[in-house]
This record gives sequence, structure tokens and C-alpha cells, in this order.
Amino acid sequence: MSLIQLMRAAVLAVVATVSMAAPLAAFAQADPAPAVTPTPATPAPAAAESPTAAAHAVENPYGLGALWAQGDFVAKGTLMIMVIMSIGSWCIIFTKLFEQQKLMNAANAAGKSFWKAGTVRAGTDALHSGSAFRYIAEQGLTASEHHEGTLVEQIDLHTWVTMSIQRAVDKVQSRLQDGLAFLATVGSTAPFVGLFGTVWGIYHALTAIGISGQASIDKVAGPVGEALIMTAIGLAVAVPAVMGYNWLIRRNKRAMERVRNFSGDLHNVLIAGKR
Repeated sequence: MSLIQLMRAAVLAVVATVSMAAPLAAFAQADPAPAVTPTPATPAPAAAESPTAAAHAVENPYGLGALWAQGDFVAKGTLMIMVIMSIGSWCIIFTKLFEQQKLMNAANAAGKSFWKAGTVRAGTDALHSGSAFRYIAEQGLTASEHHEGTLVEQIDLHTWVTMSIQRAVDKVQSRLQDGLAFLATVGSTAPFVGLFGTVWGIYHALTAIGISGQASIDKVAGPVGEALIMTAIGLAVAVPAVMGYNWLIRRNKRAMERVRNFSGDLHNVLIAGKR
């Protein structure tokens, strides 16, 4: 075999080898692609768990519930005192409003029926039992009819009737003012009670932070925010008490004007008019 034939055979062998290696290389490059395709499925469980994680993130670990659960007996006692103050204030406000409305209704009834009667006794009997105006009329009528006794005889009839009616009016006024002192006390002390709870809560929060040695914002904001809730509760208790006190005082003033007008007219009738 000649040299030329040998070189031709070598070239053909090289070409055949290259042509066989090309499909193998293409197959080797295309082969890893299917192995990569399953990888996008792995984040799916994390996406499915995201609602639960978000639900846990929404829950607020700092609030009134945490304040009650983590507070000591001083914090809980302060909170209970303010709750009692609030309940007592609202009860007194609604009770006094009912009594004042009842008194105004009695004043209207007295203006319609009492002064149209023939005598003071008939007018008194026409008033509703338990009415403040009937009580004043009965006291004045009793003083004018029973002016006897060793000491009473030394007082003239005019002065004795005046004193009896005035005592009855003072008793009605005292009844209207019952409970207003409690509203005034709550309105003036509730903010300071809430401030005491805040100071106590901040003290314990800072003590716990100092012991743990962690002063990050999440460790400080939560306990201090819980303590500040006490101040907000104190203001929420004090504001209705103060406003209710002022409102009831104005209504008492109008009601007592009706009572004093009635007592003055009754006094004149008992002294100079027809009994």
C-alpha cells in the first residue's frame, strides 16, 4: 500500500471519529436539562405555609390581654380600681338623670294640679305619692297646723313655717346631690391612678430589660406600650366623670329653681292665703 493510500485511510478514520463524537456531545449537553426542571417545585411548600406564618405575624403580643396576663397584683389591682370607678360613674350618671327627670315631671304635675285645688290639703292629696313637691307641701302644712309645744311656742308661726319648708327644700337638694361627690373624686383622681399604673409598669419593664441585657426596640416598645395603656384607661375613666358631673350640676340648678319657686309660693299661701 502506498503512502498516499495510508494518509487517505487516516483522514477517513479521523472524520468518522469526529462524526460519531458530535451526537454524543449534543446528547451530553441536552441530558442535564431534564434534571433541572423539578427544582422549581421545591418552593411550593414554602408558599403554602405563608398564610400560617402571616397569621402568626398579625397576632399582637402586646396589648390589654398581655398586660393582664403578665402584670403583677399591683397592676391588676390598679386596673380593677379604674374599672370600678368607671362602672360607678356611669351608674351614678344614669341614676341621677332618672331622678332629675322624675323631679321635673313632678314639677309639671304640681303646676297643673296643685295650684288649681281649692285648699292646700286638697292640692297635696292630688300630688303623686313620693313626689318631692308633695313632701314639701306636707311639711309646710304640718308646720302650719301643729304649732304647739313648749319650745316651739316661743317661735312665731311665720318663722316656724319658713324653717319647716326650708328644711324640706334642703333635704330635696341633698338628695339630688347624692353621688356627685363620687363623680368629682373619680374625675380628679382617675388620671393619677392610671399614671401610677404606668409608672409601675415601666419600672417592671425596665427591670426585666436590665436583667435580660437586651435593649433592642422590640424588647423596650412592648412593655412600655403596655404600661402606657394604664394612662389611657385613666383618662377614659376621668373624662366621662367630669363631663357627667358638670352636666348634672346644671340640671340640678334648673330643678332646684322649680322647687324653690314652689316652696316660696306655698309659704305665702300657708301664711296669708287659704289653707
